[in-house]
Order: sequence, then C-alpha cells, then structure tokens
Amino acid sequence: MSGRYHPSGSKAANTLAGVAAWLRQCLATRRNAERAEAETAIAVENARLAHARLRAAIDILPEGVVFLDSEGRYILWNQQYADIYKRSADLFQPGVKLEDTLRVGVARGDYPEALGREETWIRERVERLYNPTGRHEQLLSDGRTILIEERLTGDGGVIGLRVDITEMKKREASFRLLFDGNPVPMFVYALDGFRILAVNDAAVKHYGYGREAMLAMKLGAIHSGDCQALDTIDKTAEDSAGRTWQHRKACGSIIDVAIFFSQLTYEGQSAALIAAVDITARKRAEARIAFMAHHDALTSLPNRVLLRLRMEEMLAGLRHGGSGFAVICLDLDNFKWVNDTLGHSLGDTLLQQLGERLRRELPERETIARLGGDEFAILQSHVETPGDVSELMTRLLSLFGEPFDLDGHTVTVGASMGVALAPDDGCDTDRLLKNADMALYRAKAEGKGAFCFFEQDMDARVQSRRRLEIDMRTALQAGGFEVHYQPLVGLDSGEFRAFEALIRWPHPERGMISPAEFIPVAEETGLISQLGLFVLRRACADAARWPDGVNVAVNLSPIQFKNGVLLQTVRDALTEAGLSPTRLELEITETLLLDKSELVSSTLHALRALGVRISMDDFGTGYSSLSYLRSFPFDKIKIDRSFVHDISANADSQAIVRAIVSLGESLGIKITAEGVETETDLAYLKAEGCTEGQGFLFSKALPQREILALLAEQKTRRAA
Repeated sequence: MSGRYHPSGSKAANTLAGVAAWLRQCLATRRNAERAEAETAIAVENARLAHARLRAAIDILPEGVVFLDSEGRYILWNQQYADIYKRSADLFQPGVKLEDTLRVGVARGDYPEALGREETWIRERVERLYNPTGRHEQLLSDGRTILIEERLTGDGGVIGLRVDITEMKKREASFRLLFDGNPVPMFVYALDGFRILAVNDAAVKHYGYGREAMLAMKLGAIHSGDCQALDTIDKTAEDSAGRTWQHRKACGSIIDVAIFFSQLTYEGQSAALIAAVDITARKRAEARIAFMAHHDALTSLPNRVLLRLRMEEMLAGLRHGGSGFAVICLDLDNFKWVNDTLGHSLGDTLLQQLGERLRRELPERETIARLGGDEFAILQSHVETPGDVSELMTRLLSLFGEPFDLDGHTVTVGASMGVALAPDDGCDTDRLLKNADMALYRAKAEGKGAFCFFEQDMDARVQSRRRLEIDMRTALQAGGFEVHYQPLVGLDSGEFRAFEALIRWPHPERGMISPAEFIPVAEETGLISQLGLFVLRRACADAARWPDGVNVAVNLSPIQFKNGVLLQTVRDALTEAGLSPTRLELEITETLLLDKSELVSSTLHALRALGVRISMDDFGTGYSSLSYLRSFPFDKIKIDRSFVHDISANADSQAIVRAIVSLGESLGIKITAEGVETETDLAYLKAEGCTEGQGFLFSKALPQREILALLAEQKTRRAA
C-alpha cells in the first residue's frame, strides 16, 4: 500500500498534532510546577537562612530579646531571654502565648508583684504589651530586677528587650546609703553649670550653709580660689581625685580639703560626686612636721638637713657666677661644766638664749643652724676675702663673752670656731663642712676661745689620724698589741706589791707608738672598748702566774661603762684566768664620776662586791675629788705625777701631798704616789707617810717575761 493514497490520512495527522500539543502542554505544566517547587524550596531555604542569621544576631546581644506575633505568641527569643526567665524557660515554645506563660509563672510564685491580684496583674501586663508606655521594671521572686522595654512592629507584633539591672539597683541603693548617712561631707553637682544637685547631712553640718541654701548654689560659691580650674573637672574628674583644695564655710573661714571625684548620672544629668575630707588639722600637722624635719626642736634654728640644703643653693649660685660664702662651725667651751654643775635643763636654756643672741646679731639672710649638743654652724654670704669673716668672728667672740642669766645663775661661756671658705676650701657640701670642722678642732686644741681658718695641712693631719685608726683595727685583729707592766713598790720594804698593766703598740713600720698618740684616737672611735678588753684579759692571765699577794692594776675608760656589760666582762676575764678578784685593781679617773649615772654607780658597787679593788687615778686634777671620796669607798688613791715631780722644791705640791696622805689615813684608803723619779722625791714621800710609789726610779713598764724575772729575784732575796 505504500505510495497509495488514503482518504483518511489527513484526519490521523491532525490527531497526532493534537497529541503532540497536549504533550507539550503537559510538559510545560510540569516544568512550571517544578520551577515553582524549586522557587518555593529556595524561598524556604532563604527564610531558614534568614531565620538562622536573625537567631545568630540576637544570640550575641547582651540583652534578652523576644519576638511575639500580633496575638502575643512566641516567634523567636535568644538565650539571654531564656536565662533571665530561667524558671519559665521550659514553657517557651513557638506558638505559645506570653499570657499563658505569665499565668503559669504567677501560679509558681515567680512574680511577687502579682501576689493577691494575680488576674489583674496578668491583664495589666498584657495590655501594656500592646500599648507600650516606655520602660518599666519587673521584680522576680529570686530578688532580681528586670528592665523591660517593648515596641510594636509593622505587622502588629511585638519586639521586647530585657536587661537584668539587679546589680545596678544594688549600687543605687548603696549609693543612697553611702551618700545620705556618710559622715564625710558629700555633694553632687551637675557637670554642666556646676549647680549643686544633692548634699548630705554631713556637708550641711560641716559647711554650715543649710540644705536649701546649698542646693541653690553653684560649686564656685564654696570653692575658694580660681573657679576657672573647675572647668576641667568634667573632663578629668577621675584624674582629679585626691586634689587638695580650699573651701569656704558659711562662717567665712577657709579650710583645706582633699577632694575625691566620681562621675555618675544623677536624675538623668551628667554629674560628679564629691567627697570633701577636711584636712585642715592634718595640713597644719604636716607643716609642723616639715618644720621639725628641718629645724632643731630646742632652739627652732635650722638643723643639719636644712643647713645642707642652703649650702647646696649657695653652691649652685656660686657655679652661676654668685659670690663666695663662709661655713663656720662653732662649739661652746666648757658647756659640759654647765650641764654637770647646773643640770641639763639650764644647759638647754643656755642653748636657747645663745640661739636668740645669734639671730639678733646676724642679718636675716644668714643661716644659723644647730647641729646637735653645743655645736652650731653659720653660713655667711657675700664673702670675698677672709677679712670679711674675721670681722664677724671677732663680734661673735665678744658676744659669747657676755654672761648668761640662767635662773639666777650668772654663767659665761666661750666658744671656738672653725672657718672654711667657698670656693677656695671646697666646692661641695661635705668637703666644706669637713674642712670647717677640722679648723674648729685646731682652734680648740690651741686653747679655745679663738677661731681658725682651714689650712691644707689640717687635712694631712686628719688623713694621718685616719691611717692610725685603720692600723689600730688591723693590729687588734692580728694581735699586734702588747701589755707591759710597771711595778707599784712598797716604800717601806721596796717589794713589788702590784703591777699596772699598760698597753704598748710596736708598729711594724713606725716602731713603738706612744699611748698618748693612739689612746685618744681609740676613745674617739670607740676602739677603746676592744683595747680595754684585750688588756683586761691579758693582764688577768699574766697575773695568774705571779705569786699570791702581788696584784695587777688595769685602767678603765669611761666608755667601757656605757655598754652595760663591764661587770660580766670582768667576771669572765677572772674566771678564764683563774685569778682571785681580790688581786685585781681597776683604776678609774674623776672624769667617769662626772657622769653621775645610775649605771656607773651600780657597776662600781657590783665590782667591789665581787672582791675587785677600785682605785682613783690622777687624784687632785679633777673638779670635785672630795665629794667623790664621800660617795664611793675607794680602796686606793693615786696622787697625780704633777704633784710628785720635784716635790722637794715645790711648797704647794708638798702641801697637797701632805693633805692627800692625811686624808687617806683618816679614811683608811691606801695612797700611791705616781711619777717617782729621784731619790729625793722618794725620801720626801717617805717622810710624809706615803706607803706606795710608782715611777721610773723603780722601773719602767716591762713585758711579762721580765716581770717574771723580777719576781723571781724578789723571791730569792726573801729567801736569802
């Protein structure tokens, strides 16, 4: 049939075309459906992503956030919201009404404010939800306070914020408690205009203005001074804490206050809290302390600290072309006599009167300082030549020569002065003071009542003394000292009754150094205590090898009494040596007894109770020898060599020796004459009844080995 025409072919073709069109339509519909489904899926995914992004955004917020629909149903909330309402968090579900969660919370007791009016409270809360009137607070049963702020959205829903303000409320309560009841005056002022906004009771009472009057003031009405300074408070309030200001009270008096600032918001205004601590009394005390730190308490003159500051100022001026100046060190002569005879109280009066005299005599520009004791210093400005200073020194010597009236006692004291000139004698404080002090030392050594200028050789002598001190310390550590013994001889028998221990120093470079040279240095430096201990121990140990009945005499320095351990030191030396206390004689001078202290007296009595014998050395050369004999029972008196030397030709010495011997016989005290050098002296002493002598006529001081030989010879003579 192919190629053959069919009449029905056209109809079939039409049918096929219709089917194809239908198929195309079905396919298009399907494609549209798939496209719509895809677009819906995309929209859903976009919505999901948007929701996730919104969730992520609100989760990072510090406040609690909640979204409600127009019917008050939960749509979305963040974790902070759930944490704030942690007791109701199990109720939060999408589609759940806020009203329902409130009702459950009220039934649980989560909202104390609803107690007794539960349904009314819920109704008011829901009405406020859709009629926001601003922020309000909500109290929870656990004591927390929640700040609520809600706003309507465009679709009739609600977005709400929740902030836990519990700590802030506590701080506010603490502030009110701290502010209202604080004993420290406090007030709050506005940073804009400095108007006082609040004031506590302490401020009202302290300032005396009255509360209403203070609340009508600006801060400048209280602040005494440049009010322009207040302009910086709003910028640097925290930095200004502790600043010292002056304030004016209602009575007109000015007080010093320490101000402490704290910025805050008060009744919606930027403000600052001020605590004003009245430090008027403290400032006065500080001023007094500052004065005392730079002035002598007795005379109110500048002290050493202020003197050095003034010297530094004058030296700075000198370096910038200023004039020279003089440093004058001044020391009173015989001031110790005033203290010893009239007492320390009148001695202080003397120093005060002296300070007044110096103030009247010297121009106000000059500095007069008390360095301590009876030591003073003067800074004389505008000095060009030594003659400028000599004129002042002459006036001062005349000033000191005028008598002082001390409570009815007329006293005249002299003074010695040493002068150092700047810049010739030094360009620094220490050097000038040292050089002036050396000049003073020379003035006192040359007879007192004079003044000396510093000379370069003085420094050489000081350096020599310093080397001597260093060598003494080395010798003490290395055992470089020796003890020699000079005999005390019975004038009736010629036998050795005792030996006086005398320290000797064979210096490895200088040979034998005289005690007259190193003992004064030892006393000034305190080394005398170590030397004395060495001599005491060695003397006791050596005397233990001598025959019974032969004693050893040891000299004591007044300095050895000051540490309070002399009694124990003597006990230890006797015990170590195995020497009987009755064979030890301790020699003291009248200088020790001038102290009149309880320590000296008790120590002497304790030593004598131990069995040790006490001798007074150099008798007759002190101030009040007879009164000392009455106050302490001495075992022996040693007549000073100055009365023994050439006694046969000196009638005065004869009378003194005769009187001392007679006194000793009356009191039962042994008498020893020192410095016996000739047979003529010996004969006269015997004739006067003196029983014991010491001097070169019998022997010089000898080392232990020679003493042992002398004692052996004496024993042989006795046996013969």
